[in-house]
Amino acid sequence: MECTVDWMAASGMAFVAETGSGHLIAMDGAPAGGGRNLAPRPMETVLAGAGACTAYDVVLILQRGRHAVTGCRVKLSAERAATDPKVFTRIGMHFTVTGRDLKADAVARAVTLSHEKYCSATAMLGKTAEIVVSHEIVAA
Repeated sequence: MECTVDWMAASGMAFVAETGSGHLIAMDGAPAGGGRNLAPRPMETVLAGAGACTAYDVVLILQRGRHAVTGCRVKLSAERAATDPKVFTRIGMHFTVTGRDLKADAVARAVTLSHEKYCSATAMLGKTAEIVVSHEIVAA
């Protein structure tokens, strides 16, 4: 996996990353740090990536189990250390899984498997952060 990040000097503290798959991600700093608030902060993209990684797992696990999943949302909240490096110290993840006749045990199993076995992003973040997961099911 590769990625190239370029500083957009004319924009203060904005950066553009080009991923190995050819996609662009814009990031910017807070105004207090020289940014212009034109894009998400780098740590926000880390948190979003972790959410997408685990949601991907949950959907895939449910689909492979032939469950009629039609939606998956993960609401994340994170706390960071007070001093540098300001790593994540706690991450809350609440899954709202939507589908037809979803079984509570199947959804719980998918969330647990992602958290404990498959999601490489949360596995890395779990080295510094307590990760707390919860879920709910909404009928489609």
